[in-house]
Amino acid sequence: MKNLLITGGAGFIGSHLCRVLQGLNLNITVLDNLSPQIHGHSATEPKWLKEYGINFIKGSVTSRDELENALKGTDAIVHLAAETGTGQSMYEIEKYNNVNSQATALMLDIIANKKHHNVKRILLASSRSVYGEGAYSCNNCDDVQRITPAPRTPQQLEANAWTASCPSCGSILESQPTKETDLIRPASIYASTKYAQEDLIAIACESLGIGYGILRLQNVYGEGQSLNNPYTGILSIFSTRIRRGLELPIFEDGLETRDFVHVEDVVHSFKAALLKEQSPNSIVNVGTGELTTVIDIATKLSLAFGKEPKIKVTGQYRLGDIRHNRADINKLKEVLDYTPSISLENGLSRFVNWVLEQPLPEDQLEKANKELKDRNLMG
Repeated sequence: MKNLLITGGAGFIGSHLCRVLQGLNLNITVLDNLSPQIHGHSATEPKWLKEYGINFIKGSVTSRDELENALKGTDAIVHLAAETGTGQSMYEIEKYNNVNSQATALMLDIIANKKHHNVKRILLASSRSVYGEGAYSCNNCDDVQRITPAPRTPQQLEANAWTASCPSCGSILESQPTKETDLIRPASIYASTKYAQEDLIAIACESLGIGYGILRLQNVYGEGQSLNNPYTGILSIFSTRIRRGLELPIFEDGLETRDFVHVEDVVHSFKAALLKEQSPNSIVNVGTGELTTVIDIATKLSLAFGKEPKIKVTGQYRLGDIRHNRADINKLKEVLDYTPSISLENGLSRFVNWVLEQPLPEDQLEKANKELKDRNLMG
């Protein structure tokens, strides 16, 4: 493979991926619309693109003409372009479907209807959100089985019933590492569009004879992530409030957990999937397999900034959020021969050092939360 297209490649993950692919004798083209929500309202072509010798096309994956132009001569695609953010997806439904699901269908439609396409492999950045609540087990039942609870209802959240209970005995369930074979139960519009992308990629690639890989990413963080987007990225949101001396409001009881994976490990996973001689042709979790509570990550981040934690557990909740999720990464190790190497402590240190070099952003969390409250999507 010589000619690589990275959609959404001027963003957080794309910028790191372009860096690690340097020196591999690839002709890289980046297609990105420089979304103001991510890049700011005065965004121009990032300087590093020229420094890396990368061809940049400012355009949208929703435009057939711009996408056809970007696909010319392409023989491999890393599809990163997407709208992200669980809460925002619940009221910008058409937008999320258009940018995520429909744009993926458009890309595949262009390839399928080209008489002699060169595309040999497509890699998709999917999300752990497709699992919904993920996998659990009951420690009190003799018959140990994997349970995949339905998304939490507004009534359960209102009653502070944060964690699902066993359908057999009623005991609180224990979170387990989620496997790629576990039941898919999206709890948000964002998650449903990511799952739609997965199906489109797998079915189209298999019918067209194109190799593919679907990487389900856990909570990605690290240097370069957007500090301007109040709808996604808990570490970026918290970092701004820490720098401003503000409280860190934490939803539910603060004991909800996430699998935080550094962007360096994510892009090396993509690199492995791209360079692997035989295409993965499968779904692979990308995470660390370790759980961290939101209270713990808020505390660690504050201390990394040299600040005493100002944490307020609010008991509030957002519809579409999940309680726990961590990845079973055995397939990452076996299929892509990659094991994450960046510890949470090291990753947070790198993130904080980078943040302190950036201009102090406006805190927009309350504005974003108000939008959810006004639409009855937050309690």
